[in-house]
Amino acid sequence: MMKLFSRRDKEMPDPPRPERPLWVVGDVHGCADRLRDILEKVPDADDLAFVGDYVDRGPDSRKVTELLMALPERRSGKTICLMGNHERMMLDFLDDPVFDGPLWLSNGGVQTLVSFGHHDVSELSDAQSRNSARDRFRAAFSHVEDWLRDRPLMWRSGSVAVVHAATEAKLPLEAQREQVMLWGRQQYTSSARPDGVWVVHGHTPVDRAYAEHGHINVDTGAVFGGPLTAVHIGPDGGYDFFRA
Repeated sequence: MMKLFSRRDKEMPDPPRPERPLWVVGDVHGCADRLRDILEKVPDADDLAFVGDYVDRGPDSRKVTELLMALPERRSGKTICLMGNHERMMLDFLDDPVFDGPLWLSNGGVQTLVSFGHHDVSELSDAQSRNSARDRFRAAFSHVEDWLRDRPLMWRSGSVAVVHAATEAKLPLEAQREQVMLWGRQQYTSSARPDGVWVVHGHTPVDRAYAEHGHINVDTGAVFGGPLTAVHIGPDGGYDFFRA
């Protein structure tokens, strides 16, 4: 049943009201089967946004990215795919595998390399091996790289802003810092924005998706054994969570 936001809590802003029915999907992290299950629940004409982190840790990063790239041609509603910090780390690896490679590889990048056909990942500790891995990865990844580089950091519909991690309440939406939008944690999501905009985000895994203090967290750790979660928000301010 659709829930309605209550203003009994003094910190609760007015209900979130997107311009059209909106679905926002949490961090997928290579879980292609769960992504397909979620997509079956989304009406074709509704707007659909993804908070980023499509790659790394899970087994099917390639399938996930290719599925997302094909969605706009299959749907009549808008499809918005944002950039997450894992996409940023992966692109940094492509730009500078020697300096930025260790961070990405230690945070699930190895699984992404394997999903794109790079199976020799036993030794990537020196500059030569990381440069070689980057070149082979880029050759298999070229159809996805340009698409990922074009992903926006934020998207807004009505009084709802979708971002990967967080926003700074003291700054207007158009002045947000990339570092916070991609990497921000709980210190940025514990109180409502003064402009009344609700922020739907992922990035920080929680046991159950929640809506409070002007924030909706839809990262329920699908790659760690939790469900993949989407929130549906109606123009009337009602909302509900769906899991796969």
